[in-house]
Parts: sequence; C-alpha cells; structure tokens
Amino acid sequence: MLARAAWQVLLLAGLVSLALGIVVFVWPKQTLMVVGVLFGLYLLVIGIVQLVAAFGTHATTAMRVLAFISGAICVLLGLLCFRSAVQSLLLLAIWIGIGWLFRGITQLVAAISDETMPARGWQAFAGAANTLAGVLLMVWPVGSIKALTVLAGCWLLFLGLIEIVTAFQVRSSAKQIPSGV
Repeated sequence: MLARAAWQVLLLAGLVSLALGIVVFVWPKQTLMVVGVLFGLYLLVIGIVQLVAAFGTHATTAMRVLAFISGAICVLLGLLCFRSAVQSLLLLAIWIGIGWLFRGITQLVAAISDETMPARGWQAFAGAANTLAGVLLMVWPVGSIKALTVLAGCWLLFLGLIEIVTAFQVRSSAKQIPSGV
C-alpha cells in the first residue's frame, strides 16, 4: 500500500520543486528577499518526506537510518533558512549545498545498494545530480546573489522534472506489486 502511495509523494515533491523554480525565474529581483524562506519551506517539505520514508520503506535498516538523518538535516537546514535572508544568502548557498549533497549521497547509495528499488536508474541519476549540485554550491557559493538565484532556479526546474518522471516510474512499478504484499 505504501509503495502505491509513494509515487504521489514524489510527484508532489517534483511539482513543488518545479513551481519554486518557475517563481524564482519569473520574479528574481522581487523574490530575492524571500528566497531564504522559500528554500527553507522546500527543505522542510523534503525533510519531512524523507523522515516519513525512513519509517515506511522496505529498505534495509542502514538505508532507513540514512534517510532519517538526511530528513532531519533537511528539516534543520530548512529552519535555519528562516533567519535574516539578506545577511545569510551566502551561508544559505552553503547550507543548500550541504542539504543537496547529503540528499544526493543518500539517494545514490540507496539506488546502488537496493536492486529492487523502483525507478532505480532515475533514483541513481537524481542522487548523482543532487550530489554534483551540492558540491558546486559549497565550492562556489556564488558571489552574486542573482547568479545564485538563477542557478537555484535552474536546479529546481531540473530536479522537479526528474522527480516527476521518477514518480510516474514508481507508480508504474507499484502497479505490478500483487495486492496484500
């Protein structure tokens, strides 16, 4: 039953990522002051999804622990984003980078280690992409706030599309699971 509902959570996460990316592109200057809050909300949602997944998946204990730690860190980072956005945008880039890096590593390890994972290829791709984006944000936290906004907007659009595709692949895989399993 959980596997059949998981695709909806992934789809929601993808739609939120896509919507946030569009908002960043449509109003880059007007939303600059709100970027910290928007990313904080994004990290909170993703963190809560990961925490729920840690308690409801079929993965090994080690993977569930990693998902729990990743979710807890995302929630913590999300809460830290609610501080003064003007003074913490550079720090925010580093925090987002850490969140994406940890999430990416967690996704990648889960996809590599669990041969039965639905949409395993897409999960591994998303994990690698998240890891790369996290490293880029931490190594080059972007001197320009506008560049950070454009980079984050691009990444959110890309991530949203990946998550939406993954959701439909998980949905397709979940339909093949026999009832009562």
